[in-house]
Amino acid sequence: MRVLVVTAVPVERDAVTRAFGGAEERVALPGAELHRRGAFDVLAGGAGPAAAAAATAFALASGASASAPYGLVVSAGIGGAFTPVTPLGSLVVADGIVAADLGAETADGFLPVTALGFGRDRFTPPPALVREVAAATGAAAGPVLTVSTVTGSAERAGALLAAHPGALAEAMEGFGVAEAAARADVPVLEVRAVSNAVGPRDRDAWRIGDALAALTGAFGKAAPALEGWNSHEDLEG
Repeated sequence: MRVLVVTAVPVERDAVTRAFGGAEERVALPGAELHRRGAFDVLAGGAGPAAAAAATAFALASGASASAPYGLVVSAGIGGAFTPVTPLGSLVVADGIVAADLGAETADGFLPVTALGFGRDRFTPPPALVREVAAATGAAAGPVLTVSTVTGSAERAGALLAAHPGALAEAMEGFGVAEAAARADVPVLEVRAVSNAVGPRDRDAWRIGDALAALTGAFGKAAPALEGWNSHEDLEG
């Protein structure tokens, strides 16, 4: 079984591939390139849910894993966290991948797309895999929100937490990756390393280098669990 890992940008992709030994092979795709090491194909698919969905769909449909089909897709990278539950440099594995701003603004507030009577706004990764990866890496497990606009105020951070109690982090790609994986009937997981707090943007307080190092460490520890995952029986969502 092969594992497809999708990040937003090359620096995240390279942080993931550093976790794996062996020679690297590169496979060209339309508009992108897979970096292959062992059982892992790692792709920088672009920022935001639309780019992530398109890149994931292309990779899944490309035949790049024809000899050993993908058994798992992982959305990975750095992200903001609702601290102090998840401090800078820590790891989060999503037990729910939530589209936090997909819906409509109304006079009574935000309505998720499901309240409008169509679509979906959440995917649930395999619970047993979430537990195994969290145990292997020391990550916290909880909902990770996908947003198209990164939060930049305390008011917005508070509104997100009020709408999604227990959310641990936000990022921009997880739901797009999950949407493409679900249409290919492949289980999905999301792993984030915390680089900053969700809220007012203070770049001097960001710890991107620490988060990238944590991301490398996470995949080094979780690789056996990810590579060994081959069951659809625990797939929900």
